[in-house]
Amino acid sequence: MQATVLQTTAAILFALALVHTFAAKWFETLAHRHPRHAGLFHILGEVEVVFGLWAFVLVVAMALLGSGKEALDYAESRHYTEPLFVFVVMVVAASRPVLELVQSLLSAIARVLPLPTPLVLTWLGLALVPLLGSLITEPAAMTLAALILAPLVFRQGPPEWLKYAALGVLFVNVSIGGTLTSYAAPPVLMVAAAWQWDSSFMASTFGWRAAVAVLVNATVMVFCLRKHLRVAPAPSRRPAHAVPLVVSLIHLGFLAAVVVFAHHPVVFIGLFLFFIGYTQAYERFQSPLILKEGLLVGFFLAGLVVLGGMQQWWLQPIVSSLAPTALFFGALGLTAITDNAALTYLGSLIQGISPQSQYMLVAGAVAGGGLTVIANAPNPAGVALLRRGFNDESISALGLLAGAAAPTVVAAVMFLV
Repeated sequence: MQATVLQTTAAILFALALVHTFAAKWFETLAHRHPRHAGLFHILGEVEVVFGLWAFVLVVAMALLGSGKEALDYAESRHYTEPLFVFVVMVVAASRPVLELVQSLLSAIARVLPLPTPLVLTWLGLALVPLLGSLITEPAAMTLAALILAPLVFRQGPPEWLKYAALGVLFVNVSIGGTLTSYAAPPVLMVAAAWQWDSSFMASTFGWRAAVAVLVNATVMVFCLRKHLRVAPAPSRRPAHAVPLVVSLIHLGFLAAVVVFAHHPVVFIGLFLFFIGYTQAYERFQSPLILKEGLLVGFFLAGLVVLGGMQQWWLQPIVSSLAPTALFFGALGLTAITDNAALTYLGSLIQGISPQSQYMLVAGAVAGGGLTVIANAPNPAGVALLRRGFNDESISALGLLAGAAAPTVVAAVMFLV
């Protein structure tokens, strides 16, 4: 009986966290209306804080319903590798040497093509970089794409609805763009070993469908944005020191090593500490690291791990009871209210699940990965890096849902073909 009460409490707190996510922009509005309490409302309006906040409430509730030891044991039993990895890969991928090298390569491609440079750069940011996520992982691709697109699209000028549409395309494309390999997309990673899916299987089964959907989504979005794109203004104060190629390559080496050891936090955290030391030693070639943004995203994902770990009792029966086609649409819908990696992990625990159901579960989970902030692990990173380009410097959950609807349909159609 005690467990049932606890499970019910956890489900209620999870629902409240979801409501809080959709209300985040409202808190930012209150902050502007009531400057006396602006600090509190800004905190409540930080989407990245939501699940961490409610995770603390859950741990306190567990202590009150059971004991402090049980609450601590539960919190310590969770696996925080993904939040730690996303934090580290965000900071490394967003470092000035990596970003400038990627921007230089994209600019070189843009100069070759007989089209306006802002249009080509936007298309590359919405198409090529998300597909690159299959190599460098989705969180790294989200970070690079967000920083490339911010001065082009997510700024003052373009209509707000177009920015939400572009954000939806970016989130959907990153979610499906990592499915060309078996290690880059969190929902695929959760099942790859259990179901013996290798990168060859992913490319031939999911990859080509995802690539077509990414190209269609990006092309349509750039066509809609064409009248609002312009060359990003040059910074008023250019960095005094150009970044040598060797420094950029060393940063790429750190990024590659972090990706290789993505499942070994002891190793990639150690590499990250070496990376911090290197950036201090060659500070003249650096810009401030996005430590705050990375920590907030890690906090968000860690809170989702704690809250999501108590939802298995109602999620798994739903997943296991659906026929393949219904499972696709069920996974697509459930992904919007829970992390898609958690959803596919629950599917991997189902004994005797058919190959068709396996495909439908993962396809639905990745297709719906752009609908909400919590649907896919890299989404909070995109929110943290792009929200300043929106009104009130916050992103509406309903706006994102509306913006992601059309590209989600495109992805769903391709996976069902």
